Amino acid sequence: MNRDISNRLLLSDGASVPRIGQGTWFMGDSEAHREEEIAALRLGVELGLDLIDTAEMYGDGRSEELVGEALEGIREKVFLVSKVYPYHAGNEHLARSCEESLSRLKTDHLDLYLLHWRGNIPLEETVEGMEKLVAAGKIARWGVSNLDMGDMKELLHIAEGTHCVTNQVLYHLGSRGIEHELLPWLRGHKIPVMAYSPLAQAGSLRKGLLESEAVQEIALTHGVSPLQVLLAWSIRDGDIIAIPKAGTMKHVAENAAAGLITFTKDDLWKLEDAFPRPSWKVPLDMI
Repeated sequence: MNRDISNRLLLSDGASVPRIGQGTWFMGDSEAHREEEIAALRLGVELGLDLIDTAEMYGDGRSEELVGEALEGIREKVFLVSKVYPYHAGNEHLARSCEESLSRLKTDHLDLYLLHWRGNIPLEETVEGMEKLVAAGKIARWGVSNLDMGDMKELLHIAEGTHCVTNQVLYHLGSRGIEHELLPWLRGHKIPVMAYSPLAQAGSLRKGLLESEAVQEIALTHGVSPLQVLLAWSIRDGDIIAIPKAGTMKHVAENAAAGLITFTKDDLWKLEDAFPRPSWKVPLDMI
């Protein structure tokens, strides 16, 4: 198994996670692909992509059920993440949602539980519920997803809000809005970003991304695919966790290999020139 420390990072409580994990959005929806998806997840764990991210929202629980099946016999090797709907993020609903996720995942605890996005339930109530789940041993730690600057500042003003270990947000070469304000702020508070859709959903989220001359040229130079360039770019600074989805063993192997790509300064300059970071605050990009 690939346990190279250079391909991992530490959360604030010392937990070690891979810089490339495995996302599962849209996985578990097709019985025809079920065995292949399970095999892909298990291969990913063997290759060191041992963080698996899912959510109660994905396929109305079907993704969690698929992950639970894939984890049989290897649960102890996996850093397991799931997410709760914002309207389930109150104390009683939160505990019930967690129990239902645990049941679908066939495990007795989550390594990380995230608020999927900000809803109407006060953050104080969500934090209180998360802390109760930690105390009960149902989750080891908690974080958030899709929270922008204002929400994050509000969260950290809550007494136990500082226990938040990550913010999972959309981030890829064609969506760099977090770099202007949110990412530096999170880095200053030692809260790593977990980047979802780092491949921009195979380039569909940004026109011309995979066809970019810069991306194509760098891929050719390194003998990799344009998608591998995108994934390697998302973790280039060493403190971001990327969670691309891969439903086939071939795609998983390609994702794992992307972690070995080292860009030159010229490579990064070309990508910066083709897809520059914004020089002003933009709304948080979400899908």
